[in-house]
Amino acid sequence: MKIKTGDTVQVLSGKDKGKRGTVLRAIPAEGKVVVEGVAVVKKALRPTATNQQGGIIEKEAAIDVSNVALIDPSTDAPTRVGFKVKEDGTKVRVSKKSGAEL
Repeated sequence: MKIKTGDTVQVLSGKDKGKRGTVLRAIPAEGKVVVEGVAVVKKALRPTATNQQGGIIEKEAAIDVSNVALIDPSTDAPTRVGFKVKEDGTKVRVSKKSGAEL
């Protein structure tokens, strides 16, 4: 998966189209990401020992990784991601628009 935890992304489709946020969690096995402030759902929690109050909370749901695009820090625009192997043998992510390392 080309998007990692901590990346800034922009939502490309869905009810939150156009919103930007940081990736809180990446789930490569399912091909999904959890983005801060995007796909917020209400969830009912029963009272437990750790959460005495219970009630309804709001939390971010996972969205498909194909519906987000990584933001290129140099141009501040959404871009696709490629890979490049440097001379010392390390593999780095590269912006397809600007060619800059991510």
